[in-house]
Amino acid sequence: MKRLFFLGIIVIFLTACQAQTDSSKKIKDLEYTVVAEDMVPAKLAQVLEEKKKEPFKLTYQEQGNMYLCTGYGEQPTGGYSIAVEELYLTENAVYIDTTLIGPSKGETLTEMPSYPWIVVMTEDLELPAVFQ
Repeated sequence: MKRLFFLGIIVIFLTACQAQTDSSKKIKDLEYTVVAEDMVPAKLAQVLEEKKKEPFKLTYQEQGNMYLCTGYGEQPTGGYSIAVEELYLTENAVYIDTTLIGPSKGETLTEMPSYPWIVVMTEDLELPAVFQ
């Protein structure tokens, strides 16, 4: 009886994992624009300024657009950048993956802390965002 119960739990677990995998399967890559700091909507710019010292991930919707924002918190110097690795659509969400890129060797750096963040704009598909 214990063996049958244990096998039932494994089947339920594997079924749940399979269902989650199917719903996170990429349907297509999404087109996007990296928004320049001076083009970020005013309300969003205020939120970014308040949150920049700590890592953050947030979304903002306005006028049919979805803004996906990722900040990496305080860094010891300047010279950091952020790359968008992927932005894609699944059945249930929009997935975004970004990477923080450190300063290049030999690059002249400011000695002041920096607060790297990125804002990516895409069409608002009225789905939640998943940050990877």
